[in-house]
Amino acid sequence: MRVVVVGDAGVDLLARPEGGIVPGGDVRAGARLACGGAGANTARTLRACGAEPTLVARIGADAGGRLVRAELAAAGVDCAFAVDPETATCCVVVLLDTEGQRSMLADRGAAARLRPEDVEAGLPGGAAHVHLSGYVLLEESSRPAGLAALAAARSAGMSTSVDPQAAALLTDAGAFLADIHGVDLLLPNAGELAALTGSPDPASAATLLGTVGAVAVTSGEHGAAWVDRGGMTTVAAEPVDCVDSTGAGDAFDAGVLTAWLRGHSPGGILRSGTRLAARTITHLGAQLVTY
Repeated sequence: MRVVVVGDAGVDLLARPEGGIVPGGDVRAGARLACGGAGANTARTLRACGAEPTLVARIGADAGGRLVRAELAAAGVDCAFAVDPETATCCVVVLLDTEGQRSMLADRGAAARLRPEDVEAGLPGGAAHVHLSGYVLLEESSRPAGLAALAAARSAGMSTSVDPQAAALLTDAGAFLADIHGVDLLLPNAGELAALTGSPDPASAATLLGTVGAVAVTSGEHGAAWVDRGGMTTVAAEPVDCVDSTGAGDAFDAGVLTAWLRGHSPGGILRSGTRLAARTITHLGAQLVTY
């Protein structure tokens, strides 16, 4: 099962300060460098689930880009990367608190310059599905590439999915919904759902069914819900200790997509997503190494 992911690939710098940050001062912290980017996170987890992912992304001609390509390729992800000679690879500083919750300082770098021709060159033949990271649509510089990916998928008869990705960036819900009209599956978290419908209640996803075919909502420790014309199905979250919440939603997407594309029931689809999200938050870094 070949799945195309269109989204960011980059480097995460994870830091857990020992106590509060002191402006102008020094604070000791645990820190590590890891591969990240919403598109890359989902693609790597898709591979761990047995899918054959192709990641369409734009990276810089720098050490970060070389690291990301090498790690993803070693994990079995087909890297259809355009290389930007002028802009650095996406880099995100991830600040972790004592509960494992993350705050991110993101520089999308080359990812923000993804172009329609990058997508056209990277789409492989024989793919079943295209998954688009909302970050691509939510920045004007990369939005045409996101629209091109959805249009190409429809023309080729592939199914499509979109993760809105960032509630704070969904400042024009109407424009975003117009961009994704006709998408088969929308994958918001509760905050993103609230930005699109006015409510974080999964039941509000029913109002989106005139725009998308189905909605899979993740609500963190409160579980997840599947909403389609047949009604709503919910499952509980798996109880685990959270070390690092980075990438949980991206892993949820991968689990949902593989189960959905294999024809599982709504409950099975959701359990696949919540299981992978739970595994991801038990270790540092956004990407599953094994499954």
